[in-house]
Amino acid sequence: MPFDSIVRRLFEQARNRPEAAAFYAKSGGAYRATRYREYADIVRRAAKSLRALGVDQGKAACILGFNRPEWVICHVATRAAGGAAAGIYTSCSAEEVAYIVNHAEAPVVLVENQAQFDKIKRETDKLPLLKHVVFMQGAPKIDDPRALTWEEFLAKGDSVPTSEIDNTVDAIEPAGLATLIYTSGTTGPPKGVMLSHQNLSWTAGVARQLVDSRPDDRTLSYLPLAHIAEQMFTIHGAITAGYAVYFAESLEKVPENLKEVEPTLFFGVPRIWEKFHSGISGKMATATGAKKLIAERALAVGRQVSDIRNRGEAPGLALQAQYRIFNKLVYSKVKPAIGLGKVRVCVSGAAPIAKEVLEFFSGLDITVLEVYGQSEDTGPTSFNRPGKTKFGSVGPIIPGVTVKIAEDGEILVKGPNVFLGYYKEPEATAETLKDGWLYSGDLGAIDPDGFLSITGRKKEIIITSGGKNITPANIEGAIKNHPLVSEAVVIGDRRKYLTALVTLDPDAAKKFCQDNGISEEPHKSAAVKADVQKAIDQVNTTLAKVETIKKFTILPRAFTVETGELTPSLKVKRRVVAKNFADEIEAMYVE
Repeated sequence: MPFDSIVRRLFEQARNRPEAAAFYAKSGGAYRATRYREYADIVRRAAKSLRALGVDQGKAACILGFNRPEWVICHVATRAAGGAAAGIYTSCSAEEVAYIVNHAEAPVVLVENQAQFDKIKRETDKLPLLKHVVFMQGAPKIDDPRALTWEEFLAKGDSVPTSEIDNTVDAIEPAGLATLIYTSGTTGPPKGVMLSHQNLSWTAGVARQLVDSRPDDRTLSYLPLAHIAEQMFTIHGAITAGYAVYFAESLEKVPENLKEVEPTLFFGVPRIWEKFHSGISGKMATATGAKKLIAERALAVGRQVSDIRNRGEAPGLALQAQYRIFNKLVYSKVKPAIGLGKVRVCVSGAAPIAKEVLEFFSGLDITVLEVYGQSEDTGPTSFNRPGKTKFGSVGPIIPGVTVKIAEDGEILVKGPNVFLGYYKEPEATAETLKDGWLYSGDLGAIDPDGFLSITGRKKEIIITSGGKNITPANIEGAIKNHPLVSEAVVIGDRRKYLTALVTLDPDAAKKFCQDNGISEEPHKSAAVKADVQKAIDQVNTTLAKVETIKKFTILPRAFTVETGELTPSLKVKRRVVAKNFADEIEAMYVE
């Protein structure tokens, strides 16, 4: 019996539900569907073309572009051809792109447009194994011997028998390499996380059970597909459950596309939820009189109902009656306004999110379920699921996975979702995989109810000059709860005391200045600094003396991917922050 791979599941969806919509893309101002039979057909055709261009057993194909049908088709087709696809973040520099293409030894790269091709062109001398560059639909014709339009690419496989691809799919081994996830890396060059066909199939199956995803669900694809979490929602989970994926037109148009699509499943990184939180809370803060009282009472009732449901219980009749009233007055108006009027399941992942943000959304009848994991275990380790959720934790361990906490607090993971190792890096693999256990690098604890909490990163522990070990993550998260703050980085390694670098949320800062008649730049404003100081003073009251923040500096700009302080998945690169703002840091330690 052939292995139940993601590719096989696609072909089965095409046989069993040929006319069901697999994905939608904007064309002529409207979303147009591609059916599952069409999806399977074009994957077979693309797989034949990849085979003709040298991507066969064990070979890689790289993909560089925003979320598009061609991205997904190429990813699945590479596996159908016997190879492994490797996504590249669109924000990567030319040097980073060349590193990944060269490291993966890819003979073929799929690119979105001229701008992404130019990165490859600038590093051509470093890419001796790259033979073909395929462009997604709509890109202009490029005068380069390696360049192929999407149509030219699909025609390349016409001489390859379809049976060759079907036989390859039938021969897929569970432990065979399916994809390479190049980590965005807060330190050093990216590593190629090797995920097997078993990793993908098993995890997608568990994810379907955890969120009860159904064929009539729909989701919006907009986060980087080079990240395993978005791949799970857009590719593996979608094919497994048979639901439809809508591709966002661009990151800028996500708010507009959300309202058009009204997804039933929605995944967002913390920054997405924080932006929603900032926008909604800002509007609610302007309410006065009866509207203010209604909003406050609606939030309180929403939280009560959410707390009860999160325990797997049902609210009493009196609370249900209040809920119905506020649903009519508040929830049913706020949710459609941000495109979440039809949502069944909301998920946050890829980085920590503040408990207060989750509680705020629960007050609006939106329960955001936090998931924890990493590329090395195919996405999830633990998950707050419907009816079993505890804000402030990252949920119970997912079924079939074992987690234990090492003596030093590190989270160790074992299960069918744990990766094969790092591509061509045996030493790094040996450091991370020991006796079948994945050493996550994260610090955590499991409470008596079985909920996992993250307390920090092992590599990010600050050791003060007094020898005290401090985990900065929770301190930073508490500071970020302030509406004006977008990022906070605690400093203090080998120092006498802790300080913090703070960046401002541009929208919140602009509104604060307008409301208070401030004309100078927000980061220079004494009123802004005083407001942030109050927040830090409050945080300090919850900390041990050695953990308190003695000084802070508001930076003149936000951290960005382009300036190197953020990874493509928006994690802070502490070393880069420390280097880029060395003068500001030193100024806080001048006696």
